[in-house]
Amino acid sequence: ILTGIYSGEKITDDFAAYLAQFPSIASYSYGIATAIVVIIVTYFTIIFGELVPKRIGLSRPETIAKAAARPMRVISLVTHPFIWLLSKSSNIIVKIFGLKSNDNQVTEEEIKAIISEGTEQGTIEETEQEIIERVFHLSDRNITSLMTHRSDIIWFNLDDTEDTIKEKIMSEPHSVYPICDSTIDDIKGVVAIKDLYVSPNDVQFKNLMRPALFVPENNTAFQVMEKFKESQLHSCFIVDEYGTILGMITLNDILEAIIGDMPQPDLSDYEIKAREDGSFLVDAQIPFYDFLTHFEKAEWMNEGEQEFDTLAGFILHRLQRIPHTGDTLEWKGFQIEIVDMDAHRIDKVMVKISKALREEMEES
Repeated sequence: ILTGIYSGEKITDDFAAYLAQFPSIASYSYGIATAIVVIIVTYFTIIFGELVPKRIGLSRPETIAKAAARPMRVISLVTHPFIWLLSKSSNIIVKIFGLKSNDNQVTEEEIKAIISEGTEQGTIEETEQEIIERVFHLSDRNITSLMTHRSDIIWFNLDDTEDTIKEKIMSEPHSVYPICDSTIDDIKGVVAIKDLYVSPNDVQFKNLMRPALFVPENNTAFQVMEKFKESQLHSCFIVDEYGTILGMITLNDILEAIIGDMPQPDLSDYEIKAREDGSFLVDAQIPFYDFLTHFEKAEWMNEGEQEFDTLAGFILHRLQRIPHTGDTLEWKGFQIEIVDMDAHRIDKVMVKISKALREEMEES
């Protein structure tokens, strides 16, 4: 628009003089001429100065890049001293005001925008976009939102008999089990189910035990992955500052956070069941991030993630008390009703979505 105003000044004067010949609009001739000239000049500036060159560049990127490389290199060398001077001068002024300059050339949001545009144009597959976005979300998530809570961990006691162990494996099959001494807070090691199956019958499970890996709760998922590489283990236990076991996380948990849930037959998982009336029956122990992701609202995860990890934790955080069956909670278009309690633990909730939120989800 500014380009149209300044570059079309001479044309505006001539056009205004022409319009002044008509008595009915003579007093408004200059304003009308300015508006028309600005619209026309802006239109052609956008078409020939931005959209058409961009289309040409996208249609033949390599050819145009090769042709423009040398001239751009020369221009870069010639203008480098001036750019350096302006950059240093602006940094000095910013420091005077006590501000911190951001030197990041490309931000995470810009990368997401480029990927989204590439997906719309068909250059990037939708699956690739989903995986990349999950990687970005993973860096913002606390590992406690990925772990299996201590109350859900199936573990072997040092005194367990062979029959007891078989019963636990048949009821809850997993790839690895912690071995504890009377309590989950006293973990002696871990045993892999594959080692149990291939070992001779006379070998006790305690003799197949491997050292357990422990990580603090403030570790990121990427830090845990590095420790998996270093230790050659695929599972670890999360502890708080007092040494209490908070939960267990495996390599599979992290991979599922990146590529999505991998359904496994005969294994129970946190469920979100759609009902005929449009509501949802939800397992309250589902990670809050997974709950939001199911309804395409993962960007709401920053609502106090440090204070809770599961949907049940979110409900407790909002109510500030132990709820009872029938209690309801409304939040950003979600109506959450407690339908089943297991003592003081929230087991199942009914989730209803407001009309406005449903329309917003359909539009996105």
